[in-house]
Amino acid sequence: MRKLLIYMKDYKKESVLAPLFKLLEASFELLVPLVMARIIDRGIGNGDRHYVIIMCLLMVSLGIIGLVCSATAQYFAAKAAVGFSTKLRHVLFSHIQGLSFTEMDTMGTSTLITRMTSDINQVQNGVNMVLRLFLRSPCIVFGAMIMAFTIDVKAALIFVVTIPLLSVVVFGIMLITIPLYKKTQAALDRVLGITRENLTGVRVIRAFNKEEEEKERFQESNDTLTAMQKHVGKISGLMNPMTYVIINGALVVLLWTGAIRVDTGYITQGQLIALVNYMSQILVELIKLANLIITITKALACANRVESVLEIQSSMQDGGKKSPAETKESCAAVEFCHVGLTYKNAGEESLTDINFKAGKGQTIGIIGGTGSGKSSLVHLIPRFYDVTAGEVRVNGVDVRNYPIHELRQKVGMVLQKASLFKGTIRENLLWGNRGASDEELWRALEISQAKEFVEKKEDGLDTEVVQGGKNLSGGQKQRLTIARALVKNPEILILDDSASALDFATDARLRRAIGNLKDKMTVFIVSQRASSVMYSDLILVMEDGHLAGAGSHGELLKTCSVYREIYGSQFEHREEEA
Repeated sequence: MRKLLIYMKDYKKESVLAPLFKLLEASFELLVPLVMARIIDRGIGNGDRHYVIIMCLLMVSLGIIGLVCSATAQYFAAKAAVGFSTKLRHVLFSHIQGLSFTEMDTMGTSTLITRMTSDINQVQNGVNMVLRLFLRSPCIVFGAMIMAFTIDVKAALIFVVTIPLLSVVVFGIMLITIPLYKKTQAALDRVLGITRENLTGVRVIRAFNKEEEEKERFQESNDTLTAMQKHVGKISGLMNPMTYVIINGALVVLLWTGAIRVDTGYITQGQLIALVNYMSQILVELIKLANLIITITKALACANRVESVLEIQSSMQDGGKKSPAETKESCAAVEFCHVGLTYKNAGEESLTDINFKAGKGQTIGIIGGTGSGKSSLVHLIPRFYDVTAGEVRVNGVDVRNYPIHELRQKVGMVLQKASLFKGTIRENLLWGNRGASDEELWRALEISQAKEFVEKKEDGLDTEVVQGGKNLSGGQKQRLTIARALVKNPEILILDDSASALDFATDARLRRAIGNLKDKMTVFIVSQRASSVMYSDLILVMEDGHLAGAGSHGELLKTCSVYREIYGSQFEHREEEA
């Protein structure tokens, strides 16, 4: 939690003024029992109605001043807490954006979402409550004890015994519940993860008739979370009854002792009422303090979880602020030199000893079965992951020596899953190049074979796209994501199985249009279709993370059994017809 407090530095004034006004309110509140004692002893005791009216007006004044102080403190506390959580949320989001895919894969999406939302909200509530009550409640408790000593030392000794007993209860329960709240938040992560999976994969679940199984899985995780919340809730719930028992017991002793002291003339009736009021104030404040402790406990657990994410350092270090010196034109656009890749916590390599060169302007086809390492290979070019062996070079320079931003400016990536964002088609395309003109956007749409369906839309480029592009078909989404990458006009274009939803004719027109570009870019086409890669300058055949073959279509048919098998399975009917 301490490391997070640096984000409070812009709210130092509010962090001081909020507790200060609360202390002022507490001071005025501590004066009320004394005024009440005066009313009873002097006003009522002497039948002085004028004095009673003056004292009542004084009490009303104290109440109004306390209300103003309380409202002011509330304003400053809320301003500091909301500002702090806003800044923390920005910092956390920025930090997550800087993490590599390795860290994101390890932590999981649901965990990060929980940190960004639920955890930071709990921290915000904790900061708000601390600024409002953390000083006020102890001030009232100990202030009431001190004021009791000014009235009667013997009766005040009851306060001396009561307050430590209450402290033991409050802080004992806090120490027990802090680790339990951490476990509860982890269980909440699991429930959120299952919820997210079900919402994003609802079509798959229904297609395979798995609704009941998913309900059972969710029910199991939800029951676990509920049981943990009940367990920690029961422990936290002990705080109020235990504090009430101690306070009310102390109140009985106080009334007994006070009655004797009044009877013997050591104190007046008004002073006894004041002592009872002080004990009641302690009761109210300790209930507030108990609730505050519960809130702080949750906030600390959540703050530690947020802090743990901020402490994670990206395993991918930036190559530097300056661009490496450009190499000769004769260098390959992309070169893999004995490349190996092992994902974090994986048992074995996903890629092993990959060697090839892609010349500038060439089209490289990558084909292989599911899980053969095709996507892993192309993810190394824009440095989504770092190699664990060998080197990946772009224009003759190791990708690890490039500033990450500059490297990714050179690469246009179209991933397997077509991802569009809420906004217009124009806004989605401008992700590739913020300064692109409408002419450039239409040109990219024409190359990606998306121009026809965009033109048919009533609003054209200004057609609204809902979140995730769910108002578009799979083929339309894929073509728009390809257009977005083309708007960027990259040196290297990677199409990672990004035409799988297109028919063969549209796929062929797309490849032909990319091949006819004036500014020749190096193109990587990842596909499971032999027809998509067979006209490439170089075809890489992947099998179980190894490079099973490399060459042209004709060469691979003669030399590579894996390629021959893939080609035969897809074109067998043509051979039979021939």
